[in-house]
Amino acid sequence: MARPLRIEFPGAVYHVTGRGNERKAIFRNDHDREAFLNTLHRVTVRYNWLCHAYCLMDNHYHLLIETPDGNLSIGMRQLNGVYTQMFNKHHERVGHLFQGRFKGVVVQKDSHLLEACRYVVLNPVRAKIVENPRLWKWSSYLATAGLRKAHPCLTKDWILRQFASTREAAENAYRKFVRDGIKAKPIWEDLIAQSILGEDDFVEGLIDHVKGRESIPDIPKSQRFINRPALESIFSKDALRDKCVRDKRIGEAVEKYGYTQKDVANHLGLHFASVSRIMRIRGAMLKI
Repeated sequence: MARPLRIEFPGAVYHVTGRGNERKAIFRNDHDREAFLNTLHRVTVRYNWLCHAYCLMDNHYHLLIETPDGNLSIGMRQLNGVYTQMFNKHHERVGHLFQGRFKGVVVQKDSHLLEACRYVVLNPVRAKIVENPRLWKWSSYLATAGLRKAHPCLTKDWILRQFASTREAAENAYRKFVRDGIKAKPIWEDLIAQSILGEDDFVEGLIDHVKGRESIPDIPKSQRFINRPALESIFSKDALRDKCVRDKRIGEAVEKYGYTQKDVANHLGLHFASVSRIMRIRGAMLKI
């Protein structure tokens, strides 16, 4: 089973999602949701986390977590493990509650955290459960917008400071910011290697955290090669003019940068079989 790449370092911020096994509910009622938030609060205290936003749906949750000590994985094991025990005991069941490992996307704080927080609290709107985020009480929207008291697991100071110096002005600006996001493009269009949301220089700064894991087959290639060049760069116009150069670049794209043969074939407008044949010939020549 493929396992996601974990990039952990002090001060990292993540968009974390956990989904129910077989898409089944992980929250059956308000008691479950309150129990989860209380568990999250204990985890934030124990592991020195900051939770900037959250949204609890029926069969999954979204969190925006900052880890000053670079300890996301150990904290998530505690969060999901303790909550599973509580859920199973309360509902008299046994077995797995969550679908495999949690997903954690590294988020560049200064450029993308606000957008990610907006995305999180708008989940019920996108799912067409409610028309306005204020109608869904199991997200951090109401507290951050100043419409109710915040749960102890939530920290909202950083978000509000991005809008204004006074609390009332910041809360009003935050409400407008969230409303404007209902028709905004999904932030995941800018996702890099299925695991990073940030600018190019931010991605380059994470390369050292991935080195040494390029050869781990369980981690998807798209995540192991986070700084690989785009196919447009590999197959420049000059490279396409010479068949030998083109075939060499095909080999590099697949073997060095982790692109699939299908990716390469689609980009070049070739049949998959043609790329496969080129790779077989290349492999045979290297053995000579």
